[in-house]
Amino acid sequence: MASVKTVKFIKSAVNPKDYPPPHFPEIAIVGRSNVGKSSLINAIFKRNIAKVSASPGKTRLINFFLLNDRIYFVDLPGYGYAKVSKAEREKWRRMIETYFKVRENLSLVIMLVDSRHQPTRLDIMMKQWLESLDIPYVVVATKADKLNQSEKAKAVKTIRKVLNLPENIPVFLTSSKEKTGIKELMGYIFNKISE
Repeated sequence: MASVKTVKFIKSAVNPKDYPPPHFPEIAIVGRSNVGKSSLINAIFKRNIAKVSASPGKTRLINFFLLNDRIYFVDLPGYGYAKVSKAEREKWRRMIETYFKVRENLSLVIMLVDSRHQPTRLDIMMKQWLESLDIPYVVVATKADKLNQSEKAKAVKTIRKVLNLPENIPVFLTSSKEKTGIKELMGYIFNKISE
Protein backbone atom coordinates (compact mmCIF):
# COMPACT_ATOMS: atom_id res chain seq x y z
CA MET A 1 0.00 0.00 0.00
CA ALA A 2 1.23 3.49 -0.80
CA SER A 3 1.76 5.79 2.16
CA VAL A 4 1.29 9.48 2.86
CA LYS A 5 4.54 11.19 1.90
CA THR A 6 3.67 14.78 1.10
CA VAL A 7 0.59 16.93 1.62
CA LYS A 8 0.10 20.45 0.32
CA PHE A 9 -2.81 22.81 0.74
CA ILE A 10 -3.46 24.02 -2.81
CA LYS A 11 -6.32 26.51 -2.57
CA SER A 12 -9.87 27.30 -1.49
CA ALA A 13 -12.50 27.93 -4.14
CA VAL A 14 -16.20 28.61 -4.60
CA ASN A 15 -16.59 28.64 -8.39
CA PRO A 16 -15.40 26.05 -10.93
CA LYS A 17 -13.23 28.67 -12.66
CA ASP A 18 -11.15 28.80 -9.46
CA TYR A 19 -10.69 25.03 -9.05
CA PRO A 20 -7.16 23.76 -9.67
CA PRO A 21 -6.59 22.16 -13.12
CA PRO A 22 -8.03 18.60 -13.16
CA HIS A 23 -4.65 16.92 -13.67
CA PHE A 24 -5.01 14.31 -10.92
CA PRO A 25 -7.69 11.93 -9.65
CA GLU A 26 -9.78 13.54 -6.95
CA ILE A 27 -11.26 12.24 -3.69
CA ALA A 28 -13.97 14.44 -2.15
CA ILE A 29 -15.00 14.28 1.51
CA VAL A 30 -18.56 15.19 2.41
CA GLY A 31 -20.66 14.91 5.54
CA ARG A 32 -22.89 16.66 8.00
CA SER A 33 -21.46 19.55 9.99
CA ASN A 34 -19.85 18.29 13.19
CA VAL A 35 -19.37 14.74 11.88
CA GLY A 36 -15.58 15.02 12.31
CA LYS A 37 -14.56 15.85 8.75
CA SER A 38 -11.54 18.03 9.56
CA SER A 39 -10.34 15.54 12.20
CA LEU A 40 -10.54 12.70 9.65
CA ILE A 41 -8.62 14.74 7.05
CA ASN A 42 -5.89 15.45 9.62
CA ALA A 43 -5.76 11.73 10.57
CA ILE A 44 -5.45 10.73 6.90
CA PHE A 45 -2.69 13.28 6.27
CA LYS A 46 -0.99 12.65 9.65
CA ARG A 47 -0.74 16.38 10.30
CA ASN A 48 -3.01 19.24 11.34
CA ILE A 49 -3.71 20.77 7.97
CA ALA A 50 -7.53 21.13 8.11
CA LYS A 51 -8.91 23.50 10.74
CA VAL A 52 -10.82 21.66 13.45
CA SER A 53 -13.47 23.86 15.02
CA ALA A 54 -15.54 23.44 18.16
CA SER A 55 -18.44 25.12 16.38
CA PRO A 56 -19.72 23.26 13.28
CA GLY A 57 -20.31 24.84 9.89
CA LYS A 58 -16.89 26.47 9.58
CA THR A 59 -15.97 25.06 6.16
CA ARG A 60 -17.64 27.53 3.82
CA LEU A 61 -15.39 27.00 0.84
CA ILE A 62 -14.19 24.01 -1.16
CA ASN A 63 -10.64 23.27 0.04
CA PHE A 64 -8.19 21.42 -2.22
CA PHE A 65 -5.20 19.46 -0.90
CA LEU A 66 -2.60 17.55 -2.93
CA LEU A 67 -1.41 14.21 -1.57
CA ASN A 68 1.89 12.68 -2.74
CA ASP A 69 1.84 15.07 -5.73
CA ARG A 70 -0.70 12.79 -7.43
CA ILE A 71 -4.11 12.80 -5.70
CA TYR A 72 -6.34 15.74 -4.86
CA PHE A 73 -8.32 15.53 -1.64
CA VAL A 74 -11.24 17.92 -1.49
CA ASP A 75 -12.91 19.09 1.70
CA LEU A 76 -16.51 20.10 0.90
CA PRO A 77 -18.67 22.29 3.17
CA GLY A 78 -20.60 20.35 5.83
CA TYR A 79 -24.34 20.09 5.30
CA GLY A 80 -27.31 20.36 7.63
CA TYR A 81 -25.98 22.92 10.09
CA ALA A 82 -29.09 24.54 11.54
CA LYS A 83 -27.58 27.75 12.90
CA VAL A 84 -26.64 29.27 9.57
CA SER A 85 -29.25 31.08 7.53
CA LYS A 86 -31.37 29.29 4.96
CA ALA A 87 -29.75 31.41 2.24
CA GLU A 88 -26.27 30.34 3.40
CA ARG A 89 -27.29 26.66 3.47
CA GLU A 90 -28.72 27.00 -0.04
CA LYS A 91 -25.44 28.58 -1.19
CA TRP A 92 -23.48 25.61 0.20
CA ARG A 93 -25.87 23.15 -1.46
CA ARG A 94 -25.42 24.85 -4.84
CA MET A 95 -21.65 24.94 -4.37
CA ILE A 96 -21.51 21.17 -3.67
CA GLU A 97 -23.95 20.35 -6.48
CA THR A 98 -21.93 22.36 -9.00
CA TYR A 99 -18.72 20.69 -7.88
CA PHE A 100 -20.26 17.19 -8.25
CA LYS A 101 -21.60 17.96 -11.70
CA VAL A 102 -18.60 19.67 -13.30
CA ARG A 103 -15.55 17.99 -11.78
CA GLU A 104 -14.58 15.42 -14.40
CA ASN A 105 -11.60 14.02 -12.44
CA LEU A 106 -13.72 13.15 -9.37
CA SER A 107 -12.90 9.49 -8.69
CA LEU A 108 -14.52 8.84 -5.32
CA VAL A 109 -16.58 10.52 -2.61
CA ILE A 110 -15.99 9.66 1.03
CA MET A 111 -19.35 10.15 2.72
CA LEU A 112 -19.08 10.61 6.47
CA VAL A 113 -21.71 9.57 9.01
CA ASP A 114 -21.51 9.59 12.82
CA SER A 115 -21.15 5.98 14.04
CA ARG A 116 -22.98 6.82 17.29
CA HIS A 117 -26.27 7.73 15.58
CA GLN A 118 -28.27 6.30 12.77
CA PRO A 119 -27.91 8.20 9.47
CA THR A 120 -30.16 11.23 9.16
CA ARG A 121 -32.59 12.17 6.42
CA LEU A 122 -29.86 14.43 4.98
CA ASP A 123 -27.38 11.54 4.93
CA ILE A 124 -29.92 9.41 3.05
CA MET A 125 -30.47 12.27 0.58
CA MET A 126 -26.70 12.66 0.05
CA LYS A 127 -26.31 8.92 -0.66
CA GLN A 128 -29.22 9.02 -3.13
CA TRP A 129 -27.79 12.15 -4.75
CA LEU A 130 -24.40 10.48 -5.29
CA GLU A 131 -26.09 7.45 -6.83
CA SER A 132 -28.28 9.58 -9.09
CA LEU A 133 -25.15 11.36 -10.38
CA ASP A 134 -23.39 8.00 -10.77
CA ILE A 135 -20.50 9.04 -8.51
CA PRO A 136 -18.57 6.20 -6.80
CA TYR A 137 -18.62 6.53 -3.01
CA VAL A 138 -17.72 4.80 0.26
CA VAL A 139 -19.21 5.39 3.69
CA VAL A 140 -16.98 6.27 6.63
CA ALA A 141 -18.46 6.06 10.12
CA THR A 142 -16.56 8.45 12.41
CA LYS A 143 -16.03 8.61 16.20
CA ALA A 144 -15.89 4.82 16.57
CA ASP A 145 -13.72 5.22 19.70
CA LYS A 146 -16.94 6.16 21.52
CA LEU A 147 -18.39 2.66 20.88
CA ASN A 148 -17.64 -0.75 22.40
CA GLN A 149 -17.16 -3.87 20.23
CA SER A 150 -20.81 -4.95 20.10
CA GLU A 151 -21.94 -1.36 19.41
CA LYS A 152 -19.48 -1.15 16.50
CA ALA A 153 -20.95 -4.21 14.78
CA LYS A 154 -24.45 -2.90 15.39
CA ALA A 155 -23.52 0.56 14.06
CA VAL A 156 -22.29 -0.85 10.73
CA LYS A 157 -25.44 -2.96 10.40
CA THR A 158 -27.67 0.06 11.14
CA ILE A 159 -25.79 2.31 8.70
CA ARG A 160 -26.08 -0.29 5.91
CA LYS A 161 -29.79 -0.76 6.57
CA VAL A 162 -30.82 2.90 6.97
CA LEU A 163 -28.83 4.03 3.92
CA ASN A 164 -29.95 0.94 1.99
CA LEU A 165 -26.36 0.42 0.83
CA PRO A 166 -25.56 -1.87 -2.07
CA GLU A 167 -23.38 -4.81 -0.99
CA ASN A 168 -20.36 -3.55 -2.93
CA ILE A 169 -20.21 -0.27 -0.98
CA PRO A 170 -17.87 -0.62 2.00
CA VAL A 171 -18.43 0.97 5.41
CA PHE A 172 -15.24 1.92 7.25
CA LEU A 173 -15.43 2.42 11.02
CA THR A 174 -12.87 5.06 11.93
CA SER A 175 -11.58 6.99 14.89
CA SER A 176 -9.46 10.07 14.22
CA LYS A 177 -8.50 10.06 17.89
CA GLU A 178 -7.25 6.46 17.95
CA LYS A 179 -6.31 6.43 14.23
CA THR A 180 -8.31 3.21 13.71
CA GLY A 181 -9.73 2.37 10.28
CA ILE A 182 -7.57 5.02 8.56
CA LYS A 183 -5.06 2.53 7.12
CA GLU A 184 -7.86 0.36 5.71
CA LEU A 185 -9.60 3.39 4.19
CA MET A 186 -6.38 4.65 2.60
CA GLY A 187 -5.60 1.16 1.25
CA TYR A 188 -9.01 1.14 -0.42
CA ILE A 189 -8.47 4.65 -1.86
CA PHE A 190 -4.98 3.92 -3.24
CA ASN A 191 -6.29 0.70 -4.83
CA LYS A 192 -9.23 2.57 -6.35
CA ILE A 193 -6.95 5.23 -7.82
CA SER A 194 -4.57 2.68 -9.36
CA GLU A 195 -7.37 0.62 -11.02
